Amino acid sequence: MRSAPLLLPLLLLCGLAAAQTAPTSATVTGRVTDPATRPLSFATAVLLHLPDSTIAASLATTEQGSYTFGSVQPGRYCVKVLMMSYQPARSAAFAVAAGQPVTVPPLRLAAAATALGEVVVAGLPPRLEQRADRTVINVARLNTAGTNALEVLQQAPGIRLDKDENIVYRGSTGINVLIDGKLTYMSGEVLKNYLKSLPASAISQIELLPNPPASMDAAGTAGVLNIKLRRNQLPGLSGTANVGGGYGRFEKSWAGTNLAYNVGKVRLYARLDGGRYNSFNRLTMRRLIRDTLFSQENYWRPLTYTGNYAAGADLALNAHHSLGFGLRGSGDQTTALSTANSVTTDEAGRFIGRRQLFNPQDGHGSSRALNLNYRWAIDSTGRELGADADFVRYASAQDQQFRNLAFRQENEGSGQDAGQLRSTNSSETSIRAVKIDYAHPFAGTRWRAETGAKTSWVTSRSAIQFDQLAGQQWLLDTLRTNSFQYDEHISAGYVTLSTTLGKLELKGGLRGELTQSTGNSPTTGQRVARRYFQLFPSAFAAYKIDDNNQLSASVSRRITRPGYQDLNPFLRYTDFYTAHRGNPFLAPSLSQSLVANYIHKDFQVLSLSYLRETNAMNEVVTQNDQTKVSTTMPRNLGRASTLTLSSGGHTKLTDWWGMDNELGGSYNVVSTELEGQRIRLARFGWSASSNHTFTLPRQYKLLLGGYYNSPSVQGLFYTRSAGQLNLGLKKQLWAEKASLSLRVSDVFATNRFRSDLRYNNVNQTWTNQWESRRVTLTFTTKLGSGKTRSQRSAGSQDEEGRVGR
Repeated sequence: MRSAPLLLPLLLLCGLAAAQTAPTSATVTGRVTDPATRPLSFATAVLLHLPDSTIAASLATTEQGSYTFGSVQPGRYCVKVLMMSYQPARSAAFAVAAGQPVTVPPLRLAAAATALGEVVVAGLPPRLEQRADRTVINVARLNTAGTNALEVLQQAPGIRLDKDENIVYRGSTGINVLIDGKLTYMSGEVLKNYLKSLPASAISQIELLPNPPASMDAAGTAGVLNIKLRRNQLPGLSGTANVGGGYGRFEKSWAGTNLAYNVGKVRLYARLDGGRYNSFNRLTMRRLIRDTLFSQENYWRPLTYTGNYAAGADLALNAHHSLGFGLRGSGDQTTALSTANSVTTDEAGRFIGRRQLFNPQDGHGSSRALNLNYRWAIDSTGRELGADADFVRYASAQDQQFRNLAFRQENEGSGQDAGQLRSTNSSETSIRAVKIDYAHPFAGTRWRAETGAKTSWVTSRSAIQFDQLAGQQWLLDTLRTNSFQYDEHISAGYVTLSTTLGKLELKGGLRGELTQSTGNSPTTGQRVARRYFQLFPSAFAAYKIDDNNQLSASVSRRITRPGYQDLNPFLRYTDFYTAHRGNPFLAPSLSQSLVANYIHKDFQVLSLSYLRETNAMNEVVTQNDQTKVSTTMPRNLGRASTLTLSSGGHTKLTDWWGMDNELGGSYNVVSTELEGQRIRLARFGWSASSNHTFTLPRQYKLLLGGYYNSPSVQGLFYTRSAGQLNLGLKKQLWAEKASLSLRVSDVFATNRFRSDLRYNNVNQTWTNQWESRRVTLTFTTKLGSGKTRSQRSAGSQDEEGRVGR
């Protein structure tokens, strides 16, 4: 019964449907032919709303060259048709009245002597689009010179990073990241490294779905983040190349290319990016242990070389069957020197001692993912069968040395040897997954059903070895040496049902997932086996008041499973007083989520979000008052709730000034029991962002924007305020075939993570600073002529992707 209040918005919307006794929309049909009046299949038909020619809908023509737009609202429209190797055609304007179908006279496409250039059907999309079930960020409207995917994500509404650069959405780290709608199977360090290696220039859009449908995996208590990569849809060979450099405290450089070859029934694409990044991170901690104060500064100076690649092909076998292949991967090599300096004083400020650590590091990581997919368009009614197979592998290794020095006098020049260690750490994870999906519209009705199944297998192997220097000889440190094996099998099935009743759109679904996992540490003899089955219902409703106003509400139940390395019980040594350990007994988090929106055009006038997590997974710091060592470990907290109210969207002030604003307030509550003590953290916080684009003469664009986050609660951390201001200038060159982008990030160097820990015997203050202020310059140019032969290319859908871009 606890979930009953979540259904009230849906019941209210259903009540509105009862008033829909007469049809309020109509259908628009037509045909497309070549000069010889033969039907043209797979041309792109676009329904344009007049007088501003905004896109109302788009679809591909059938094998018979016909198209049908359903649920068209009253108004004035025209139809535009695009197809590779043909000149575009446009119908005369026509009026649509409620309940009266419209038949557009046949459109005949003339052959083009050369390939089409890039056809722009509508203007550039705004930076921020609010839709009934998601928020969309169009990355092309940002100045992303020299930034990576992780940095771009911080410009999305509701997204923050915690002290370890994990993504926080709706107050939770339980977010599932997809690439082009497909699971990455990444979390923790692996995900962060991949996003850092992925340049922002490779991204087309970012989608945030707080309550995804049952057809998507239930993973992600806070929802789903989908990163859509750029895919050039022009016919022939086309693409872009970029090169750039930047400087903050240290220098950095990068280069990359993105190519596509589209002809006939075949689409090929390839992307390659690389970079050299020299940066730093400074973590300052103050820890009060009884009457002793520890002032500690950890400084990390990495030099990283990264590479990121992707390639693939899509083949239309005929009008009904298509095959796809995709390969992506990344690699990185990092050499770093880490130092730690900890000064101990008494309550009167008198010097007690000092510890110093020198920690050279050398590590590398790699990832690769292979996807095979098949689609069968069974008939023209919309029945479709799809299948996907994925293989993913991640591997990493790191060598470290630890030299500890102890200083007993405040001005002592050289300390005494306090122990030397060295370690070798390696891990490898393999994932195999297969899924099948089927969609079935019911003929003669507006009902549609979807069903599918998925199974996945995960194997993860990790090993760490520590050696301790005894005299002149390295001896195995058996207390820190360990190995870990993790195996997981998930089987899932789902069913969804959707319909449109007048102005009301409804969709409901149920997903079931059976999880079987085993974590085993042969060194320690720890073995944790789990088997559990969970049901995940979801429901969505949208009510279209008129062409400009819409209400929507959605509810869902979701899960976040522990990251593979979070279960690993290894003790990772940071410095003499700081360590990190995995938790093999970590249980999954479960959530209930409600989102309700009121949208005017593309502007989210009001959005209400409620997220309640049980067994919420968070980093917990425990402290040993005798050894003075603080250990961070992921643990399950009792309950975490976040209530958020926000508003935002795009506003066009003038023809030369566009503005995207977002304002939100949230109330976070964390309640749990830790080491026998009841802990409750609660705080109201707010955030605001504003980004402005000024179109200047001579093809210049000025970009000015920034954001502010007030103090809030993240897990057991009381975070302090943070924000930054960004400046950018972009110049189009060579008849818009190239551009030069200048960006100054965090002009006043105000973006850093600051927090306080106050519970049980823990009394700590953290400040994490990185190279947030940078100046970067990037040159981008278009490649390829985009030309192809003028003969008819049946089965091509290349122009479809241009619409609305």
